[in-house]
Amino acid sequence: MSTQKRLSVNKSYKITHLGKYYPPHMGGIEIHLRDLVRYQAQSCSVEVIVANDDVRTARERIDGAELIRLGCLGSIKSMPVCPALPWFVNRSEADLIHMHMPNPAAAFAYIVSRCRIPLVITHHSDTVGRATIRRLSDPFVQEAMRRASRIIVTSRCYADTSSELKLHRDKVDVVPYGINPSRFSNVESETVRSIRSRYGPRIVVAVGRLVPFKGFDVLIRAMQKVRGNLLVVGDGPQRRYLEEIASDCRESGRVFFTGTVDNSQIADYLSAADVFVIPSVSRAESFGIVQLEAMASGLPVINTDIDSGVREVSIDGQTGITVAPGDASAMSEAIRLLLDRPDLRQQFGKAAKARVKAEYSAELMCMRTMNVYDEAMKASVSSHTP
Repeated sequence: MSTQKRLSVNKSYKITHLGKYYPPHMGGIEIHLRDLVRYQAQSCSVEVIVANDDVRTARERIDGAELIRLGCLGSIKSMPVCPALPWFVNRSEADLIHMHMPNPAAAFAYIVSRCRIPLVITHHSDTVGRATIRRLSDPFVQEAMRRASRIIVTSRCYADTSSELKLHRDKVDVVPYGINPSRFSNVESETVRSIRSRYGPRIVVAVGRLVPFKGFDVLIRAMQKVRGNLLVVGDGPQRRYLEEIASDCRESGRVFFTGTVDNSQIADYLSAADVFVIPSVSRAESFGIVQLEAMASGLPVINTDIDSGVREVSIDGQTGITVAPGDASAMSEAIRLLLDRPDLRQQFGKAAKARVKAEYSAELMCMRTMNVYDEAMKASVSSHTP
């Protein structure tokens, strides 16, 4: 189904989103969900059901939608445990439910509640590892996918290589993530100057949660042969380990960890930098939304050739450089080239900005999603027509 040039016809759906969390929780899926909600709420009735930070259920009106944060008893392998979720799914009066996966609890709730509301799933990524819990959760996940009218995947490469989708590829639609590019043009000039004064010149920036698949250890080792400073923006369980690597590599004076930075300030750090690197080492990095943010800021991107959507976003030789995952030497060479060639940085950065505007705007993403809803609803009507 081609959705790029066709706008949605029906814009008055009642939509229930099932996600794990919602901002101020920061993460790629959460930001994506918020962008969808803000767009859809302009013409649709939107409900969002996610987990809360404590055992109480809280309701609020936000971004034009009814947000329900369910009481949560904790989490198992990053999956929030919300006992009331099946009941809330069962009582939904939506025309369509949009489930954001991986989220086995949502799949379980949809199945056990005997919900018959048409289902669209966004398969943000495969579940990597977690073999024990997957033996319990996979049957529900696969049954939810079987019942789904359409399944959205964010890149063609991920759709073609996902083992979890191999039985359902006939119902897959590719809808890439999108952002609001203008948000990365409006930066605090004084903050940008302060960052450059403190960490510059020749600033390399990387943004993300400090977890193994992000490959920050590779990037830190790559900086050994780079005349420049690395800013690692974000926090996570690997921070101490990464700080030790920086110290062992005698790079601690040129590698700086900012800790958690509010999403509203990310644009300032990107604007202050010269080069952006996303050093991920596995397909657990399914897309890398932060690439779009860097590209919208006019930065050349160094990414890795993993079998996911990462390499489809920033194109090798056009908007940046793609290197082999885990190859610190190749990454170091790419960083040095871009830092030493302002003309190449400008060329790639200009092309990156244009690519985001043409292919990865939030508005285009939302229109494509609404078109998928149209197809899902048509399929639902057809299946119930005698």
